[in-house]
Amino acid sequence: MWLFIAFLAVPLIEITLFIQIGGAIGLGWTLVTVVLTAIAGTWLVRNQGILAISQLKSSFSDLKDPTEPLVHGAMILFSGALLLTPGFFTDAIGFFLLVPAVRVFVFKAIRARVNVQTFQTGPQPRRSYPDDDIIDGEYSEVTQDRDRIKRPSKWTDH
Repeated sequence: MWLFIAFLAVPLIEITLFIQIGGAIGLGWTLVTVVLTAIAGTWLVRNQGILAISQLKSSFSDLKDPTEPLVHGAMILFSGALLLTPGFFTDAIGFFLLVPAVRVFVFKAIRARVNVQTFQTGPQPRRSYPDDDIIDGEYSEVTQDRDRIKRPSKWTDH
């Protein structure tokens, strides 16, 4: 139900803002503003994304929990999609998600609602099997027909 409300409300908010802002500053400046926010947002998303990837690599190399850098990266990706969508409301949400303090707040809110049972990093313990040196299997002896070896295969017949 929330998704339906979002799909209904966001376009209505965008249309309302386009009409209000377009009436106040004019059509040309409205379009210039939308294009400039998309360009500035793309630049910011690129820089923030590079930073998030380096933090993710660092957490992997230090064997730390990668949850927070992954969530930050997902929020940066989502903000990029919002910033490329024409509109003032989506641009505002996209720019808010690019602020690290806002992302930390959203991450903490999400983390409070999610319960992780276990998390383990590093090498996994080796399972021991009884009689590790015994391999059980079946075999059958294959003999080659010497006449088949001398004749060329049917694949070379023209």
